[in-house]
Amino acid sequence: MPYEPKRFRELEQAIDGVVESYSGKLEIDNLESAALPNKRAVVEAYHHIKSALYLGFYATRAIEPDNLRHTVAEHLYAAHMLLVEQIERALTYGKWRSPCRLRAGCGEESVIRLLRAIPELRRVLNTDVRAAYDGDPAASGIEEIVFSYPSIEAITAHRIAHLLYREGVPMIPRIISEHAHGVTGIDINPGATIGERFFIDHGTGVVIGETATIGANVKLYQGVTLGALSVADRGTTGKRHPTLEDDVTVYAGATILGGLTVIGRGSVVGGNQWIVRSVPPGSKVFGKQREIDSGNGGGDQDAGSPSERPSVAGTVVAVAATK
Repeated sequence: MPYEPKRFRELEQAIDGVVESYSGKLEIDNLESAALPNKRAVVEAYHHIKSALYLGFYATRAIEPDNLRHTVAEHLYAAHMLLVEQIERALTYGKWRSPCRLRAGCGEESVIRLLRAIPELRRVLNTDVRAAYDGDPAASGIEEIVFSYPSIEAITAHRIAHLLYREGVPMIPRIISEHAHGVTGIDINPGATIGERFFIDHGTGVVIGETATIGANVKLYQGVTLGALSVADRGTTGKRHPTLEDDVTVYAGATILGGLTVIGRGSVVGGNQWIVRSVPPGSKVFGKQREIDSGNGGGDQDAGSPSERPSVAGTVVAVAATK
């Protein structure tokens, strides 16, 4: 039998205390936030789109040419209905702390553009799957990669979220990316720009900031951070996170910081390196770091506090340029 409370008066007093705490003095008191998008509905829409991207892998019945269109339509009609409603809820919410460039009523236009982009998304994601297979000798086949590799879950969510981010849709892209973050341990901000054939081996603990730019055929290992040097003014559009050019490999635990930092094409960054300066194309960044002065670096929320890391001004990396 369900337990019935005996101390009703104290329970009622506790309820009164909670209600009184919603007096409007706290930023989290905003009761209008109940009109915000529903996280569960957004994630459900994401799964419908993901199913359309990898239809044969997620179908619950046999897929044949005769029922292919019907099956795709089932997923895309559901995704359309869910996403339009959730985007409109985001667009009509009146308490955003940052300006929203889309107006209410634009939700369906954004969703249609996203759904029309699915053929190109499938082509690009195929390059990511192929990069995982080519880059991991432990992979037994494409099927194993699509079903089980956290990198593919993370980059699939990112590529969908990034399109909505570019549309100017508020909140929805971050819900999608944070869902993937929770599932995979890979944190990719939906604003990051990522080229084709992208692979994160193992993946746990990877952080990629909002303004990071990653070229084609880039491979990261677990624990890599592409972060900011300091907490920039909220709302600024400047580049805060690094650029990795084509064909770069970054090994486990490396931290690369700053919007002016560029890792040149074809470079290899060794494990546990701390980089705040650009390196030329074809570089190999290895070796012990050494302190050259006791200057103070800026704090970085993406990569840990200064007390836990060498100071920005007090670090140099060993760079051996190669042809």
